[in-house]
Amino acid sequence: MTSAFRPTPASIPPPNAGLALRQPKGLPPNFQPLNPLQFILRAADIYPNKVALVHSDVKYPVSYTFAVWCQRIQNLAYALIQAGIKPGDRVAIIAPNSYSCKVSDAHHGVLAAKAVPCPINTRLKPAEVAYILEHSRSSIILVDHEFVHLLPQNLKVPVIVSNDTGRPGDPYENFLSSGRAFSQERGWAGLEYDADENSAATLCYTSGTTGRPKGVVTTLRGSYLAAIANAYESRIHLESTYLWILPMFHAAGWTFPWANVFGFATQICLRTVDNSLIWKHFLQSGVTHYCGAPTVQIGIVNHPSAKKLPRPISAIIAGAAPTASLIASLEQLGITPIHVYGLTLYGPFTRNFPQAAWANLSLQERSKIMARQGHPFATAQDARVVYPPKDGTDTLVDVPRDGKTVGEIVTRGNIVMKEYFRDPEATAKAFRGGSFNSGDLAVMHPDGAVAIVDRSKDIIISGGENASSLAIEQELASHPCVLEVAVVARNSFKWGERPHAFVTLRPTSIAKWKGRHGDFEKELKAHAKERLPGFACPEWVSIVSELPKTSTGKILKFDLRKIVAKL
Repeated sequence: MTSAFRPTPASIPPPNAGLALRQPKGLPPNFQPLNPLQFILRAADIYPNKVALVHSDVKYPVSYTFAVWCQRIQNLAYALIQAGIKPGDRVAIIAPNSYSCKVSDAHHGVLAAKAVPCPINTRLKPAEVAYILEHSRSSIILVDHEFVHLLPQNLKVPVIVSNDTGRPGDPYENFLSSGRAFSQERGWAGLEYDADENSAATLCYTSGTTGRPKGVVTTLRGSYLAAIANAYESRIHLESTYLWILPMFHAAGWTFPWANVFGFATQICLRTVDNSLIWKHFLQSGVTHYCGAPTVQIGIVNHPSAKKLPRPISAIIAGAAPTASLIASLEQLGITPIHVYGLTLYGPFTRNFPQAAWANLSLQERSKIMARQGHPFATAQDARVVYPPKDGTDTLVDVPRDGKTVGEIVTRGNIVMKEYFRDPEATAKAFRGGSFNSGDLAVMHPDGAVAIVDRSKDIIISGGENASSLAIEQELASHPCVLEVAVVARNSFKWGERPHAFVTLRPTSIAKWKGRHGDFEKELKAHAKERLPGFACPEWVSIVSELPKTSTGKILKFDLRKIVAKL
């Protein structure tokens, strides 16, 4: 526990507290509805005194054992019920990856009240937050003090502010204490287990880079199974320490708020993605796991504190396809990449599974294979690559397993969303052909591994040939001076479209090419010609200080296309 910190009196569980919800009537003895809430009850029962949460890099450090955290979750459930929250109501959460409102309470406590957590991106603008609050019809808002300015004026729902202190007097702590008092010590037995495992578990909104964000509804059953799969595939267990870098507003943190609890792992919270703090915890806190998009990984491996680690750390990578050079850079530091692929549903549903034969390959050859999205993992059903359906039919036909024929990734099964909230038209379109249509273009290799070649809107058609912007980026990123690269189509009178590459340089290479961007463009083009067919080589190269990105770290190619449209 953090020295000198004492949990609030309301956070201390009573002696011999029961750790079981009241069972709904009528359930047969051989059926229990799946619900990720049961993970925290199990952890508090088996390892009550193990440290579950640590939040140390703030003015008011805190840490909680599983027993104390479980009591706080119970308090939140009762506080929400006292505030009038009913089953199925949405509870909006606007907070960083701090202990309050997010990791420690909301992903569990809101479910205990049979309500639906709706985590909102803290990097959005007030107008975007207002739209999500209105569209989600949230009945109450839990907000960190740093983000109160994002709230619209004249709100008609209750707002609970957290000052992120964990101390008495904090409005959020007072809210939890009121819940404890309201419970009259009925404990977990006073809260009822949800009888329907297909009830909504979360409502998470997409980035909305080209239009209004859509609300993705997941289920209790899907969240339970996805969490177990993530814990298993990532090898999270009792001795694991997970560092929160991935924002939990993004697809509910890929279900890792529950996966870590299922594995009894200790979780370390960070309010912001600070690479200095990340490396401090890598080197001093026994971190074993973290998640992050490729753009976050690039910042980590290129930080001045980066060095060979004394013990291996597993990095779960998703959000975009990592380049082979990034995978190689992580391994050289002792970070083991676990490359997974998923969507704003439950997060990952495929994994690139390592093979014994890779040991005989060079690092560069192995890294290119590891950049594939791989096979469906535990509790997921299938990941197919299919031709676009023919007019008048929704029949899906698989492409051949030749590693060349391009189709769209579709999937179905446990780790697929329930629906788009209040949008039946978009839901029907996404489920065309009886599967979820991802919009990601890919090939299927002979071994059954899926490999993304691009988003459908990012394919460059040059002289009648289809060029994958992702494949071009993979090769350009192998240049030793390139930090990040994004490629988009630019109009060409002769070829129709040609690739335009936007590049950021490694910090160690900026001085080398200062005032010589033309020379760098020639060198990068020569580098590309050795690795790519002529139609895929960039016609133009722009060195930029940074690439435009969404709040979750994805490169905004929509913005880059607007730039080239004016050239």
